[in-house]
Amino acid sequence: MAGALAANVVAFTRTLRAAGLPVGPAKALRALEAAEAVGVEDRTALYWALHATLTDRREQHDVFDQAFHVFWRNPDLLKRAMGLLLPAMRTELQKDKPDLSRRLQDALGQAPDRPLDEPEEEKEQIEIDGRLVFSEEEILRSKDFEQMSADELAEARRLIAGMRLAKMAVPTRRFRPAATGAKIDLRRSLQETARRGGDVIMLARAKRRERPPPLVVLCDISGSMGQYARILLRFLYALTNDRDRVHVFLFGTRLTNVTRTLKRRDVDEALDRVGREAPDWEGGTRIGHCIHRFNRVWSRRVLAQGAVVLLITDGLDRDAGDGLEHEMDRLRRSCRRLIWLNPLLRWEGYAPKAKGAAAMIDFVDEFRPVHNLNSLDALADALGGTGTGGRR
Repeated sequence: MAGALAANVVAFTRTLRAAGLPVGPAKALRALEAAEAVGVEDRTALYWALHATLTDRREQHDVFDQAFHVFWRNPDLLKRAMGLLLPAMRTELQKDKPDLSRRLQDALGQAPDRPLDEPEEEKEQIEIDGRLVFSEEEILRSKDFEQMSADELAEARRLIAGMRLAKMAVPTRRFRPAATGAKIDLRRSLQETARRGGDVIMLARAKRRERPPPLVVLCDISGSMGQYARILLRFLYALTNDRDRVHVFLFGTRLTNVTRTLKRRDVDEALDRVGREAPDWEGGTRIGHCIHRFNRVWSRRVLAQGAVVLLITDGLDRDAGDGLEHEMDRLRRSCRRLIWLNPLLRWEGYAPKAKGAAAMIDFVDEFRPVHNLNSLDALADALGGTGTGGRR
């Protein structure tokens, strides 16, 4: 294989690795062999050869597609085969940045656009006094998940792993001994009286036990919710392993119960299994159908004792809200609180005009954004009973 072609295939694999794709030396070697086998005359053949060797999961396809068309751009493809394989100029990258994912923008901004054997020039280091500006963590907490770079997403995942919910305790039917309880415990009163000889009647008191209510999460994993769903699954993993009676369901075109899968010691292993168990990841959305399935099969099992339901979706329904009002009404009557978490609420002018969203809005108790770390903190406070109601 020609040296320039090989060097640029390697540079392309480094770009994908910087964008967060797991591209190691073995995949890079296979990509070199595939590019040599198909040649450079057919751009489509080259695309699918590299696609087959460098991606192995559905969520990697969008990043690869954008990276290929930006990195290998050249209008004179058939006349100058070697020129085809030169990376795009940085001036051209600037035009594409608004349409690219932030991870790919960050990776392409770091990709080498010089021959690989040339030494890197030393850059002047500039020190900036940052005492009067926001801290990096403060800026990160207010940044939209969709706009984060690969490094920022890694830091966000670390912060999410440390989140803990305040315990919202609700009274149960059981009682426990208490010095100032409102109820007299007759059995303990008689036992204390008999122990003291029966001369003085000792009244023992009790009050109701308190316990956090069950928490049920219905999370949309369709194409429009893909990036948010990946981050929120980290939050749901921490939530599931921090308290008992948490049930997590994923839905797109079908409903998948992943509660047991999330209860694993290693978070990466748990999320990898979740991705394999949900075959409709980043597909369409049938909200009414999936909530109907939940109401019919799972509602009586997991919504007992005043459960709180988190419905995470943008309300974009492929079925245009068909049958959704009836299912939302049934779901609302079966739980203590129904909280709708919508990443589109990051826009101040948002209104539920889509048919799916319009069918849902009248049946929720709270309407909250879920697009950055600050919104997750506010949600944690609300579930602990210390937050205020969301916008309606």
